[in-house]
Amino acid sequence: MKNGDEGMRVVVVGAGLGGLTLAHGLRREGIDVVVYERDAASGRPQGVSLHVDERGASALRACLPPAHAAMVEATTGGPREQTLTLSDVDGELAVTGTRPADGTAGRARPGRQVHRPLLKEVLLTGLGDVVRFGAECTRFEQRADGTVGVWFADGRTDTADVLVGADGIGSAVRRRYLPEARVVDTGRRMIMGATPLRAVLGTGVPGLIGDSPAAAHVRGTTMVLGVLRFTEPPVPARRRWLPDLRPGAVAELEDYVMWALPVTRERLGPATAWRRAGDLAADLPPALRLVVAEAWPEVTVALRIGTIPPIPAWPASPVTVLGDAVHLAPGFGGNLALRDAHHLGDALAGAYRGRAGLLDAIGAYEDTMRRGSFPAVGAEAGR
Repeated sequence: MKNGDEGMRVVVVGAGLGGLTLAHGLRREGIDVVVYERDAASGRPQGVSLHVDERGASALRACLPPAHAAMVEATTGGPREQTLTLSDVDGELAVTGTRPADGTAGRARPGRQVHRPLLKEVLLTGLGDVVRFGAECTRFEQRADGTVGVWFADGRTDTADVLVGADGIGSAVRRRYLPEARVVDTGRRMIMGATPLRAVLGTGVPGLIGDSPAAAHVRGTTMVLGVLRFTEPPVPARRRWLPDLRPGAVAELEDYVMWALPVTRERLGPATAWRRAGDLAADLPPALRLVVAEAWPEVTVALRIGTIPPIPAWPASPVTVLGDAVHLAPGFGGNLALRDAHHLGDALAGAYRGRAGLLDAIGAYEDTMRRGSFPAVGAEAGR
């Protein structure tokens, strides 16, 4: 049993949203934590926007220092309580249907849009002594004394009381620890991008959809859209709420339209994704073509959609996983990763304070995670 006198060291592999949120939560409890990240500090291409519902928002409020949480809240978009369907009606885009964002039948829950790169920067703020970039985990070993040895490609090693795999869909921790959990390619792909709002105000699209996400179905093509209008402009929000945030993280941010287009299995690199999106939008109405044409090419990315089928429960150990490392949920996986971080942080804090044995605490977290995230196990399937 770990308690405050004995100390606890947690090694987190993966500096994504879940891993960094967990690190903040553990530090608030006085637990020694270090985060190892395979990529460089600049990270890898990902979607620019994230729909954060109450699962993610409550996790951020619980785990982050108050100033960090306030900065996140200040730079969200407006409330998203319904999803719109757009169609071409007599040559004009129009709203032809609405669905409530109520979390049923695969629908999103109510929430707000956040700028994912900014959220990542907020989470990194204050963790400069905790995060180690350029450290690829190659193996780990559970030892007889209950600790876990961890090795990295650059020769670094570490020893932990708990090892957490928060390293996403390609998780090195999951592959070694839960080899039966395999990623299945769904065959779905999408190109996601963002366009400055000022460039498309004249199209009428931003006013038509407001803060709601929308899906335009026109001439056999579907295009997903969403407008992010920052509640507070990011530059003054940083000065007001989180002056320790790196100034460059907000210097050039402005309101924008995020968009996504389905694509085939073709391989698309950063240099070709935006051009391919233009081809896909060629038959869409002029307003939607302009959204793609005026997009920032450097933030346009092609994303592969995978899933991990549910696996049977496994016995608790000092090694565990969270988020996309163990369950993939396209569209709302970020919320589940944040929720996992919150629940795991609470469980480890309970063990640290002597309220539960370490393995009992990890086992309880994993039971909760499986019920809430695996479609075949949890009552929240599709939500």
